[in-house]
Amino acid sequence: MKPLEQLVRPNIWSLAPYSSARNEYSGHEAHVFLDANENPYNKPLNRYPDPLQLDLKEKLSKVKRIPSNKIFLGNGSDEAIDLVYRIFCEPQKDNVVAIEPTYGMYKVCAEINNVGYNPVLLDENYQMSADKILNVCNKDTKVIWICSPNNPTGNNLDREEIIKVLTNFDGIVVIDEAYSDFSTEKPFRIDLGLYPNMIVLNTMSKAWGCAAIRLGMAFANESIIELFNKVKYPYNINLLTQQQALISLQDTFEVEKWVTTLLQERTRLIRAFSDLDQCIKIYPTDANFFLAKMTDAPTIYNYLVNEGIIVRNRHKVTLCENCLRVTVGTKTENNELLAALRKL
Repeated sequence: MKPLEQLVRPNIWSLAPYSSARNEYSGHEAHVFLDANENPYNKPLNRYPDPLQLDLKEKLSKVKRIPSNKIFLGNGSDEAIDLVYRIFCEPQKDNVVAIEPTYGMYKVCAEINNVGYNPVLLDENYQMSADKILNVCNKDTKVIWICSPNNPTGNNLDREEIIKVLTNFDGIVVIDEAYSDFSTEKPFRIDLGLYPNMIVLNTMSKAWGCAAIRLGMAFANESIIELFNKVKYPYNINLLTQQQALISLQDTFEVEKWVTTLLQERTRLIRAFSDLDQCIKIYPTDANFFLAKMTDAPTIYNYLVNEGIIVRNRHKVTLCENCLRVTVGTKTENNELLAALRKL
């Protein structure tokens, strides 16, 4: 890995971050707050939330087995994705490399930040080649994006190929593990100490059933986390989100039950889906969804919409022609989907 100072945009490296009122008295007890121009009424909503979410990070540290000083919390994982560009990529100069197909926000954020985006096609089994990815990189490549389990394909990418990228690329490697709770693969966040150039993304939206509160996570070495905190908006995680996340994190057993149930339903749904006349192939999956190649995905998608059932049409995505992405729902929801397709 190059020295961090060489990877970070010069203006970001020298940036003096905004100093929020709630940070300035850190380490002291206080009970009268006359520092932040807040309304003294309507407690507790009148007060700005903890800008660094320290209580929440402490709880997440125990659940995720990551030191709290190596955790960044964002308004969904999308905030962390955008911050990677803003911290490391000089607009109109630097570029990133990503697998294709994958989560669309990597490309959208590249375009928003005016950064070059170079996709590298997966093979016919939706697996990546580290050599192909590394060969596309040049002196201005700052970041490589890898999503595993991948979206929309659902499968884990070959771990040895990911490690090859991590050990041979001298820039930042981001591994998005949004769906890792549904996989038996060892999450890369556990090996954070082995790869100083690695950033691992995670979220409360999937296994934790908290998409509505918009809480994403980035795990990285302390120096990178400090950069995230330097560039983020001062109070990026609101009080209600922090409170609800703490409540949700209290019941890990319930989440484990949800995951077990969803995996059982995934197996049942895939078997039933495979027997449909309209289904050509189901691709292997390690997530809470699967990708199915259909006889005519756009027509089937439109039919399901008219039936009030929404899946994701991936027909226009590279390497996903005539594919539908189906999220595993409750048994009742899955049965309704199957019943509708059997009538078609």
